[in-house]
Amino acid sequence: MLIEVREVHKSFGANAVLRGSSLQIDAGEAIVIIGRSGGGKSILLKHLIGLLRPDKGSVRVGGVDIAELSERKLLPIRRRFGMLFQGAALFDSMTVAENVGFVLQRERHHTEGEIARQVLEALEMVDLPGIESKKPAELSGGMRKRVGLARAIVYRPEIILYDEPTTGLDPIAAGVIDKLIRRVWSQLKVTSIAVTHDLKSAETISDRILMLNEGRIHGDGPTAEILRSTDPIISNFVHGIPTETR
Repeated sequence: MLIEVREVHKSFGANAVLRGSSLQIDAGEAIVIIGRSGGGKSILLKHLIGLLRPDKGSVRVGGVDIAELSERKLLPIRRRFGMLFQGAALFDSMTVAENVGFVLQRERHHTEGEIARQVLEALEMVDLPGIESKKPAELSGGMRKRVGLARAIVYRPEIILYDEPTTGLDPIAAGVIDKLIRRVWSQLKVTSIAVTHDLKSAETISDRILMLNEGRIHGDGPTAEILRSTDPIISNFVHGIPTETR
């Protein structure tokens, strides 16, 4: 088992966001976590990489409880992850090549030639060759997301996390991102974990869906089964039926 979350609780002041969330993910899976906006999906995702620590419970990556690790000891764990943030989180003052190669430059383990080669390979994988010298302001929203994806994969991580990867994109650009996420999962043999409320995207990029509801995992199963579920909570979400009407 690659990732195991056990009874994780997380509150911010009086607001209890996670209330005993538990899940298991094997290496090579393509997982999507769905749920209502503001329901804790992104908070759960940040626990997987140690950006947040649980108030109670454990998060294990490769059998190691990362909640117990110091920042220094977390570094090799985080090196196993790549992450595409919701807003792509590019540095406006840097070129595309500098953004994509940022982590490699910071680690200082690679020559300039090696970095340039890996940056080019990552940009080609997301269908953006030849834009190395452009700045983020010159790119469309969909292109910025793709550059963010190139940066997430440039050092060949084992696990890639996606935080609402299609938010803010038109349907065509969103479809391109979904296709690329699936390509990265297939070609690089990574474990793919995304959080989204976009069910079309979830159907495309996942093999298994987990539904987070009221701070806990309420549903867990193959994508097609979850999207056809007759469970009232899951079905209402999938079909956009407000809970208050039941």
